[in-house]
Amino acid sequence: MRTWNLVACLVAFLTILLLSVIFQHNMFDVVGVFAKVKALRGKAQNVTQIGSGLGNRILNMASAFLYALLTNRVLLVEHETDMADLFCQPFPNTSWLLPLDFPVKNELRRLNQHSPNRYGNLLRNNIINASTVSPPSLLYLFLAFNCDDYDKLFYCDDQQMFLQKIPWLIVKSDEYFIPFLFLIPTFKQELDKMFPDKETVFHHLGRYLFHPSNKAWGLITRFYQSYLAKADERIGIQIRVFDPKASPFEVVIDQILACTLKEKLLPEVDKARFIASPSENRTSKAILIASLYPEFYDNIRNIYWTFPTLSGEVIGVYQPSHEQYQHFGDSMHNMKAWVEMNLLSLSDVLVTSSWSTFGYVAQALGGLNPWILYKPENQMTPNPPCRKAISMEPCFHFAPSFDCKAKANADMGTIFPHVKHCEDATSGLKLVNDHSSHI
Repeated sequence: MRTWNLVACLVAFLTILLLSVIFQHNMFDVVGVFAKVKALRGKAQNVTQIGSGLGNRILNMASAFLYALLTNRVLLVEHETDMADLFCQPFPNTSWLLPLDFPVKNELRRLNQHSPNRYGNLLRNNIINASTVSPPSLLYLFLAFNCDDYDKLFYCDDQQMFLQKIPWLIVKSDEYFIPFLFLIPTFKQELDKMFPDKETVFHHLGRYLFHPSNKAWGLITRFYQSYLAKADERIGIQIRVFDPKASPFEVVIDQILACTLKEKLLPEVDKARFIASPSENRTSKAILIASLYPEFYDNIRNIYWTFPTLSGEVIGVYQPSHEQYQHFGDSMHNMKAWVEMNLLSLSDVLVTSSWSTFGYVAQALGGLNPWILYKPENQMTPNPPCRKAISMEPCFHFAPSFDCKAKANADMGTIFPHVKHCEDATSGLKLVNDHSSHI
């Protein structure tokens, strides 16, 4: 049973829903006064910009949503047309999407790590600090993977007290920064109430925020019913190759087989025979391959087509799409990715690739602790090839290594019982329960 505190979360959700409805009804007024943001000091808004691939975007939106809950802000998501038709709106009779014709949308898109007015830069140059008497009406927070140490001061409690005074926050990120919110004293008590089970934060947020649209759900259900539903067990294998030179196809396929056979996720084949032994209680497994490339599907399918299994199990291998490379700005590419994330989440057992936000979303939506394939190095199959995740939670890849209280660098994965280093990214942090082991 995946638990969260229903009462605490319901109160928080109703608060942000009420704020969203009020804000939506006053949208035309907001458009007129955005340039005069001092007029909005009575309302707190959070505009988040999402970038990178779909997995990163989903994780960032969930992070921004939880931050908005904790700070009683309205969340507006600046999105592109390639995000159209993926999700249902999470709030009835309103929208969390910034209108495509919003007057200053072009200005928002130009904000990046080089913008001189970003919060980290203002802190570095001592233009602003936590004790500033007259805070500005708007601040730009850059929290993407390549933000610097000054940008990461956002995660310090004294900075959060100051940011509460700012009506408008523009947040640009591609990270799942929720784990560090649990380390901020201002938020800890409320988060502990909402999520007594620390390993299910994105599981609950994701299932609330990201319902597939009718178009996406149709694709999901038709594929599932046609190829996966009748199997006794479904095995999802998500394969992401970041560097084909360091991770050649042959090395990756050897790694997948080494992992799945060693951990008995897939059965061995009988290469001495071509016909399976008769069996009255023959079971079936459906293998779902999610990859940009068709070679992994072809190889695994051929293995189980050419030879029978030693166990007598019947194996089917399926791949919904193979796009060859990641298409940025392509709505159909994102639709296929979203469909495959959901199909993977319906697996009984899941194997994912290191550092893949695509895999993180699938595992957390499905409530699955996956087997994680280590990144190959020097064109060699890792030994061991994989390990079981200690938690279904996504990884905050580039987490701060600064202890705000001690005002010194520290290993943040060893200080707090609910936050540990990620299995696949030692620089990253993820949420776990107390009983989870150290990395």
